[in-house]
Amino acid sequence: ATQSPSSGNMDRHHYEMFTKFGDDGFLLHLDNARGFGKHSHDETSILAPLSQCCIIKRTTLLRLQLLALPEYQLSDILRESLLRDRLAPVLTEPHLSALDRRLWIILKAVEKCIEVHGEDQVVTNDTIKPEVFTLDSVTPASFTSD
Repeated sequence: ATQSPSSGNMDRHHYEMFTKFGDDGFLLHLDNARGFGKHSHDETSILAPLSQCCIIKRTTLLRLQLLALPEYQLSDILRESLLRDRLAPVLTEPHLSALDRRLWIILKAVEKCIEVHGEDQVVTNDTIKPEVFTLDSVTPASFTSD
C-alpha cells in the first residue's frame, strides 16, 4: 500500500492505495482516530481555500450560522448524536468544545472576506432554482434553422 502525503493533523486528506493487483488496485479511506486532533490546537491552514478565494455558498453559511446559535450548538448536536454510538463516548468534552471554537474561527474568516470584498462577492446564492424549460415554453419556431 502507498500513503498519501499529510502534514499536521489533517488526516481527512489521508488515504491508502491498495496496489497488490497493480492497476486494478483500489482506494482505501482510513480513519486513524486522530481526525479531531488535539483539542487545544486549531489547524487553521485548512482554511486557506476559504481565505484565499473568499467564496462560500449561502446554504453552507446559513448552516454554519445555525450551528453557532446556542439552541443548535454544534457540540450539543454532535454529543446527542454520538450518545447512540456503541463506542460512546466517542469524543471528549474538550474535543466537543473545540468544534464550537473552530466553527467561530470559520465564521470569522467568512466575516473578514465579506468586510474586504462585500457580501455579494463572497456569498454565492445557491438557493435560486435555475430556470427550467418545458415543452410548453418552447415553440416549434425555436427549432428552425436560418
